[in-house]
Amino acid sequence: MLKPADLFNALRRGGSKVLAPLAPSTLAAFALNQPLLASKTNNTAVHSHSFSGSSRPLSSLQIQILERVEICYQEAEIALKHAFPRPITQFSLRGKSAGTAHLQQNRLRFNAVLLRENSEAFLTEVVPHEICHLLCFQLFGKTKPHGKEWQSLMLTVFKVKPSTTHSFNTTSVASKDVEYRCDCGPIRLSIRRHNKVLRGESRYICKRCKAHLIAA
Repeated sequence: MLKPADLFNALRRGGSKVLAPLAPSTLAAFALNQPLLASKTNNTAVHSHSFSGSSRPLSSLQIQILERVEICYQEAEIALKHAFPRPITQFSLRGKSAGTAHLQQNRLRFNAVLLRENSEAFLTEVVPHEICHLLCFQLFGKTKPHGKEWQSLMLTVFKVKPSTTHSFNTTSVASKDVEYRCDCGPIRLSIRRHNKVLRGESRYICKRCKAHLIAA
């Protein structure tokens, strides 16, 4: 496995080889998973190998994200002299997180709602942030999520400040809840728990009075 010092030293020397080139057979296998950049006449090519999700057509912003993912990988390959398998990219993430990287699956998930509201920050910060998690795992193995290895990749490869969290307004993606009641008074249940009650899958009791919660 690479050490962080090896990465810094190699990049300081102007891009000396960090890892030996992969075998042609391995590169050929990677090629099957590489996304194609969009052309003005055929946007569907962008996600032919990289996108996995709903059958709904991609928005123009989502296509830009796929293009940005490919560009970031090309930049990383040039800087590190190493070929990387392209990840599966999805826009199915919900909640307050902007993006997440599934290391073992080599998969990226982005929040489509926050993307629409913060498109520029996604292109410049969120995409490199999540890609660096995948690159870090492939180069160093298991490390701290935002440790010195991840930070070194953010700074040296993408020239992006390694911030660990975003500062987006999450009002539009904040989870809603439903009011229930018990002998103590009103209690809020999440939509997920409320739906379980409606389906007859669960019943909930108050931890204090031990009474069953009833929808208000």
